Amino acid sequence: MSNEINTKAIYDKFVNFIMLDGKKTIAIKIMNNSFEIIKSKGQKDPMWVFTKAIENLLPKIEVRPKRVWGSIYQVPQEVNPKRQVFLASKWLIDAARKKKGTQFSKFLANELIDAANETGDAIKKKLDVYKMAEANKAFARFANKKRK
Repeated sequence: MSNEINTKAIYDKFVNFIMLDGKKTIAIKIMNNSFEIIKSKGQKDPMWVFTKAIENLLPKIEVRPKRVWGSIYQVPQEVNPKRQVFLASKWLIDAARKKKGTQFSKFLANELIDAANETGDAIKKKLDVYKMAEANKAFARFANKKRK
């Protein structure tokens, strides 16, 4: 595990990202249910699975739109560590919410396990971002241009 990852802080942030309409107790129940499902699937430590999933999803670069002389280019740039955690959490939650059914905690547990094993929809999203950055690396020269 990386030294820079504070598991408790990321867990708290993740619960806040899950929360809808300010209902934090429901978000906490969803996480606890997800951890129970992870345990029932044979994993010993669900917090390790959670940390590993987030760690595997942290993007190093992303593309950001940059306007240069009237044209908008997708410019690859490094990602701020706080934004890395946000993007990883967002991709996990979006992948779980995309699945149709009644139990969100079950889908979230499956996505966490998949991300820890470097498979699943959230990892696919990260790879898509990397492919986009690779395809637009010719525009990296615009990354630090300042307007006059």
